[in-house]
Amino acid sequence: MKNTNNTKLILLHPYIQKQGNSNRLWLLAFISLVTIAFLVTLICTRESTSIITATSSIIASTTTTTTTVPLPATVTNTLIHYAAKSNETYHMQYSDLKPISDVLRKCSSPCNFLVFGLTQETLLWKALNHNGRTVFIDENRYYAAYFEEKHPEIDVYDVEYTTKRSEMKELIASAKERVGNECKPVQNLLFSDCKLGLNDLPNHVYEVDWDVILVDGPRGDWPDAPGRMSAIFTAGILARSKKGGNPKTHVFVHDFFGEVERVCGDEFLCKENLVEASYSLGHYMLEKMDENSVHYCKSSRASSST
Repeated sequence: MKNTNNTKLILLHPYIQKQGNSNRLWLLAFISLVTIAFLVTLICTRESTSIITATSSIIASTTTTTTTVPLPATVTNTLIHYAAKSNETYHMQYSDLKPISDVLRKCSSPCNFLVFGLTQETLLWKALNHNGRTVFIDENRYYAAYFEEKHPEIDVYDVEYTTKRSEMKELIASAKERVGNECKPVQNLLFSDCKLGLNDLPNHVYEVDWDVILVDGPRGDWPDAPGRMSAIFTAGILARSKKGGNPKTHVFVHDFFGEVERVCGDEFLCKENLVEASYSLGHYMLEKMDENSVHYCKSSRASSST
């Protein structure tokens, strides 16, 4: 006999339940991973910001400290030692380098240093006055442009000298005759018609209160060479015409054995201001003067009153 009972059985496969639970687990895992990643990113960002802030503070404090601290004596001495040992034909001896470097080291920061002439020591002067302003003046515009292109950190300007070494006596006499007018000891040379004054330098050169001036140019080896009459005269005017800062200015004249250097030094920088002199270097210390002064030196003022 056939069984006519049509009862049907429905079986629920367990995979259906497992599949639902699995999807929930994956969703929970995904949310957990996103949350953890967000927290890690937040923590790292805060730490990174703290490190950057701390580093910036350290750099700022270090920079501030550096700008007021001169080069260590060992570094300065090493630099001038090797500069003095240079194989270049025309270079300063140690006995000339040392007095200038000593003044630069003691100069209040930032020190304003003006140099007439591009020489073998140019990079040395820039390095020794690393926290201050160092400006170079040279007669050769092509060499000045070449040097500035090769060393962009060097601030150099060219100037055209109109003097001749052979005319030194006439130029000195002309300046002394006009000491009350165009060639006054205190003036802004930018507007001067004095033959010995340099009036075509950049405006800011006349506005800076120079602490140290070095005359090591231009050339003066032959009669038609410009000689250093204008450079020495201009150095004296700039020193006496200071508006602020230290009232005293150190003026160094290199190649002091030369006639132009010694004679113009006596006339425009004055013997009473000569601090020290060697065969090749003269060191003067000038003070700013009253704008109504009509004498370069105290000795000439005394002689005119008698």
